[in-house]
Amino acid sequence: MAWAQGRRAEFWAALYLRLKFYRIIARNLRLPGGEIDLIAKRGALLIFVEVKYRPNQARARAAIRPQQWRRIEAAAAQFVAKRPALQACRWRFDVLAMAPKSWPLHRRNAWRSQY
Repeated sequence: MAWAQGRRAEFWAALYLRLKFYRIIARNLRLPGGEIDLIAKRGALLIFVEVKYRPNQARARAAIRPQQWRRIEAAAAQFVAKRPALQACRWRFDVLAMAPKSWPLHRRNAWRSQY
């Protein structure tokens, strides 16, 4: 059940980002370095998005630990390394905190990357 809720949250998060004029280029990407929920692009900016669904948005924001960000960052590096067209893009790591009966909370630059 939690897996299904997470997939629904990712669907709604992708829709939310599309409405904000982001182009979704990958969803639920699994690489040896880690997993990335959504990868979006807006201009020359590449956004790696972690989607968290919890009973409230504060718990959703708090659910991501630095270790998880490092795995997401490693997966992002692997993703971009295989796509020369994206290598000139700047990177940003965002969180979309989702909770029942509330709008998504989009936290930009939630993690500062070394890239």
